[in-house]
Amino acid sequence: MDNLFLLIVFLGLSCFLSFFEAAPENALIKNLPGFNGTFPSKHYSGYVTIDESHGKNLFYYYVFSERNPSKDPVVLWLNGGPGCSSFDGFIYEHGPFNFQAAKKYESLPKLHLNEHSWSKVSNIIYLDSPAGVGLSYSDNLDDYNTGDVKTATDTHTFLLKWFEQYPEFLSNPFYIAGESYAGVYVPTLANEVVKGLDAGLKPTINFKGYIVGNGVTDNDFDGNALVPFAHGMGLISDDLYQEVSTTCEGNYWNPTSKDCIKLLSKVNEDVDGLNIYDILEPCYHDPEAKTNSPVNIKLPSSFREIGESDKPLPVRKRMFGRAWPFRAPVREGLVPTWPQLLGSNSVPCTSDEVATSWLNNPAVRKALHAKEGELTWELCTDNISYRHDAGSMIKYHKNLTTRGYRALIFSGDHDMCVPYTGSEAWTRSLGYKVLDEWRAWTYNDQVAGYTQGYENNLTFLTMKGAGHTVPEYKPREALAFYTRWLAGEKI
Repeated sequence: MDNLFLLIVFLGLSCFLSFFEAAPENALIKNLPGFNGTFPSKHYSGYVTIDESHGKNLFYYYVFSERNPSKDPVVLWLNGGPGCSSFDGFIYEHGPFNFQAAKKYESLPKLHLNEHSWSKVSNIIYLDSPAGVGLSYSDNLDDYNTGDVKTATDTHTFLLKWFEQYPEFLSNPFYIAGESYAGVYVPTLANEVVKGLDAGLKPTINFKGYIVGNGVTDNDFDGNALVPFAHGMGLISDDLYQEVSTTCEGNYWNPTSKDCIKLLSKVNEDVDGLNIYDILEPCYHDPEAKTNSPVNIKLPSSFREIGESDKPLPVRKRMFGRAWPFRAPVREGLVPTWPQLLGSNSVPCTSDEVATSWLNNPAVRKALHAKEGELTWELCTDNISYRHDAGSMIKYHKNLTTRGYRALIFSGDHDMCVPYTGSEAWTRSLGYKVLDEWRAWTYNDQVAGYTQGYENNLTFLTMKGAGHTVPEYKPREALAFYTRWLAGEKI
């Protein structure tokens, strides 16, 4: 009996140790410049080569759950753009550290543990995608011409190869999450994962669902969301709202009459100057950025369709979705990134100084096992030429949810980039039966936002007082709904 007990203990211990030894040891992060403490869980980072013939490499940073990595969900996090690095989420939103800006006599930011990190309850992969973004790269520059469909297939290839390197996590529930233009990345990738499961591709990913925050979704819903949002927030007068609603007949993103366009210009004048990511916050101005940007901006010749004239595009200088033109949905075809439109290396109203100084430090690069030398990290890049070629995301959401995959659509309710009014409208448009009628949800006995639950495992949620990047503005509350939803609990 004693021998049997010892055998059971030995086998259990062997399984426990093998779980932690299966991950590639050459990817283990042993220290990080700027951080002097002890990691609360294991961290890994490095490259997965998704195309050896092209030298196409996607960079990831993987954080083990601080709770129970062998059981907790694995979540892939994607920031949007297109062209923006997922270190945006890692550094400014829900990563394992809070970053304190370096003082004048210091060379690097100081890192402190983040008590509201999403790694408290999940394993999480931060991925720079597509190639050319963040620390991801390709030796073949043709790979920097990409789009929705190619990005989804490439990221699916990454996942299959990543799970081959981390097979001990294959049985964990797997979710895909992201925000802004990842409103396109997430459902298109989820669709590729499901197609792979249907085809019997190995390894078998235990895919359970997805999360989208303030996400790009559909021309009509995204494009028509701002005017009612501006009215509801008291940014435009009731008289102007009634006039523009009647004249434009609810079609604000693709106006057909001069009178409508004239009224929309008045709306634009009223909201111009606000921080588009959070109308409650001041707008940070980079002292090195140009103070006067042209209203009509020409795209580089590489971004023109064949036969397209060399005329200025009628695009306002402000951007949203951390890339795409303010007050306009993402249309089919080439999507210029904000640097290509602005000729500037600063995202409007935001500062990326901390991330830029840290991720371009040689010691940090070495610690992360990242490519050094000529590869410069930028929050959002103009390296890529990106095409929106997947159409509306509504058909993807319908397919995924009717097949039983869980979906959480959340919105910071003070975001003017992708206003909650559009997300609320398109989720309602699916026609699903309401199972949990619109109500407040709470954190620490206070109303944190509102939610509505539908059949087919679809949940819509708002975060009261939050902007475009919800966990950045409301870290405690964001961790609360994230924890509850992953656990399958009522929010």
